[in-house]
Amino acid sequence: MKLKMIKPHLNAVFIAILLTCSGAKPNGKNKKTKQVVPAIECNVRAGKINNSEFIAKCPANCKETKERVYGTSVFASISSICNAAIHSGVISNSGGKVIVTKMPSQVSYKGSFANGVRSLSLTSWRESFSVSVGKPKKGVNYPSSLDYTPSRPTTVKTALSDSTVWHMTSTPEPTTTTKTTASPTTTPVTTPTTAPPTTTSAKPRVTVHKIREAGVHRPDMGTAIRRQPQVPSASAPDSDDNKPLSETSHTKETLVESWEPESKSGFNAPGPDLTTRVTEIMSQGDPNCKVDIAFLMDGSWSIGKRRFKIQKDFLAEVSQVINVGVAGPMMGIIQYGDDAVTEFSLRQFSNSKDLKPAINKIVQKGGLSNVGKALSYINKHFFSDANGNRGGAPNVAVVLVDGWPTDKVEEASRMARESGINIFFVTIEGPDENEKQNVVETNFVDKAVCRTNGFYSLPITSWFALRKAVQPLVKRVCDTDRLVCSKTCLNANDIAFVIDGSSSVGTGNFRTVLQFVANVTREFEISDTDTRVGVVQYTYEQRLEFAFGQHNNKADLLNAIKRINYWSGGTSTGAAITYTADQLFSKSKPNKRKIMIVITDGRSYDDVRAPALAVHHKGVIAYSIGIAWAAQDELEYIATDPDKEHSFFVDEFDNLYKYVSKIIHNICQEFNSQPRN
Repeated sequence: MKLKMIKPHLNAVFIAILLTCSGAKPNGKNKKTKQVVPAIECNVRAGKINNSEFIAKCPANCKETKERVYGTSVFASISSICNAAIHSGVISNSGGKVIVTKMPSQVSYKGSFANGVRSLSLTSWRESFSVSVGKPKKGVNYPSSLDYTPSRPTTVKTALSDSTVWHMTSTPEPTTTTKTTASPTTTPVTTPTTAPPTTTSAKPRVTVHKIREAGVHRPDMGTAIRRQPQVPSASAPDSDDNKPLSETSHTKETLVESWEPESKSGFNAPGPDLTTRVTEIMSQGDPNCKVDIAFLMDGSWSIGKRRFKIQKDFLAEVSQVINVGVAGPMMGIIQYGDDAVTEFSLRQFSNSKDLKPAINKIVQKGGLSNVGKALSYINKHFFSDANGNRGGAPNVAVVLVDGWPTDKVEEASRMARESGINIFFVTIEGPDENEKQNVVETNFVDKAVCRTNGFYSLPITSWFALRKAVQPLVKRVCDTDRLVCSKTCLNANDIAFVIDGSSSVGTGNFRTVLQFVANVTREFEISDTDTRVGVVQYTYEQRLEFAFGQHNNKADLLNAIKRINYWSGGTSTGAAITYTADQLFSKSKPNKRKIMIVITDGRSYDDVRAPALAVHHKGVIAYSIGIAWAAQDELEYIATDPDKEHSFFVDEFDNLYKYVSKIIHNICQEFNSQPRN
C-alpha cells in the first residue's frame, strides 16, 4: 500500500525536474522578448544614425522646435526624423514611435506643407529615408540602441572666400601641423608645415582659435562650428546700408572648443571628407537671410547692350554676396520687356557658385519696359511651390528699372503686395525734368512699394554707380524682421474683434479693452485695399459695431473704436463667433487673410467648440484672449493651433497691453508662413 502511494509522488517529482531543466514554462509557452525602443531628440537627423533600419521614440512638441525637413514621403537624410514623421502623419505633435528606413539618394526632394510642418525643397542629397508607424514587423528585431556617427571636428584653418574658420584642438604637442585653404571655386590643398620641436610632447596643448562667419552654415557640423545667429535689427538705421557685410549682421566672431584625438601619423590631419564638408558648408547658404528672391531685370531696348551687361554684373555680384543656399536665400531671375520671361526659377540653383555663370549667359530680349506686366507675372506664376517657393521664407521681388516703366505699376504692385510679396525698386538714371512728361505714371516708385521712409526704394544716379548698391540692397532684403513686419505691407487682412460686453466686465474695464483694440489696429495701414477692421460686441445677443471697409482710414477707424458704447448682459461667446462669421467674414475679399480676435472675461453660457471649428474650417485664423474668470478650455477651443501662439490669458484687464506686440508679431510671422499655390 505504501509503495503504491510513493510511486506517483516520485513520478511527479521527476516530471518537475525535467520541466525545470528544459526551461519550459508551466503553461508550455516561452515569454516573448520585449522590444526596447531607444529615445531620440527632436533635432536628430537620419543621417547622423548609421543603422539602415531602426525604431525610435520621438518626444512631444517637436513641431514647435521647427527643425528642418526636406522632401515629401521620401526625405533627405539631413532632415529631422521626428518632424518628418509629423509631416507624414506617422506621429502627432505629442510624440510616439517611428520606424526609419534608409534609402538611396534622390534626384530632387519636393517641399510641401502638411500637419503643421513645412518641408523644404532640395535638389539632391547623398542619402534618403522614409518613416512609417512604429509597430515592429513580425520576425524583425530592431536595434535596442542606435549607432550614431561621431562628430568629426577638423583641426584646420579653412579660408572660405572672406570667412576664416579656426578650430580648437587638444592633443599632445605635434611635430607637424596642417594648413588648408579653400575657396568657393577651388579644391582645398593640404600643405604640411613643420612646427617647432617640443620637449614635452606628452603634455596636452590647448589652442583657442577664432571663427569668422560670413553666412556659412552646415546643419550637421555638430559642435565644430557653434553658430550664434545674429538677425539684422529691424530698427537699424538705413545709414548702415553702405557698411560692408563684414561690419554688419553677416559677420560673427565666437570661440569654439573641440577635442580631437591624435592621428596615427603623430599630427592632426584633416578628415578625408574635408572637401565635401567645405562644399556643404558653402552650399547651405546664410540662415540669417532665409528669403525667396525674384530679381526682375530690365531687358528693354532702351537700356542698350553695355548697360545690360552692367546689370548682369550687378546681379552676379549680388548672388555671390548674398550666399545662396537651401538653408538661406534662394534666388531666381525674370527678364522683362514687352512681356516677362523666367530665366531661372528659385529651385534651379542651390548655391552662389552655379548662379554666376548662369547670369552671364542671359541674353537681352528687348522690347518696352512693361514693369506692371512683369509684377503681374510674378504674382500669378513665379512664387509657387512648383518653382521652389518655400512658404516659410518671405517672398521678395527686386525690380531694376532703367529710367521709368512704359506701363502702369500701381495696381499690379498692390495685388502683389496683398499676396505677400515685398517689392523693392532699384531705379537707375531716372527721368530728368525734360523727360518727366513721358512718364506713364508719376511717382511710380511711391505707388509701387510700401510706404516706409524709402526702405523699399534705392534710386541710383548712374549705371556706373550701380555696384555701390550691392551691400545696401543685400542688407535690406536680408532684414527678415522688417520684411515680415513692415506694417504697411501687412495689408492683406480683414481683422474682426469680438468683444465681451457682459455685466462682469464693467464700464472702466470695457474702455481698457477698447484701448487694446485701438493699439493693435494702430499697427496696420488702414484702407479698403490694405487692412480692414470690423468689431462685434456681444452679451446674450450680438451687435455689429461696424463692418469691414466702413472706416477706410486710420483716424476715422480709431475714432469709431473710441465711440463704442458698453452694452452689459450675459455671455454667449459661441453665438457671437457664429454671428461674426455671418456678418463679417462672409463679406471678406478673396485676397484678404481672415483674422478673428475674441476677448472675453468669463465662461460662455453656450457651446464655443462647434462655432470655433466652423470658422477654422473657413480659413479664419482665430486668437483668444481671456481675462480673470475666462475658461482655459474654451480659450483653447476658440484659438487656431498651436494654442500657445493664438491663446493668451491675463489676470486683470490692465495687463492686456502686454500682448499687443505678441499678437502683432504672430500675425506678421503667419503672413509669410502660409503656403502659396
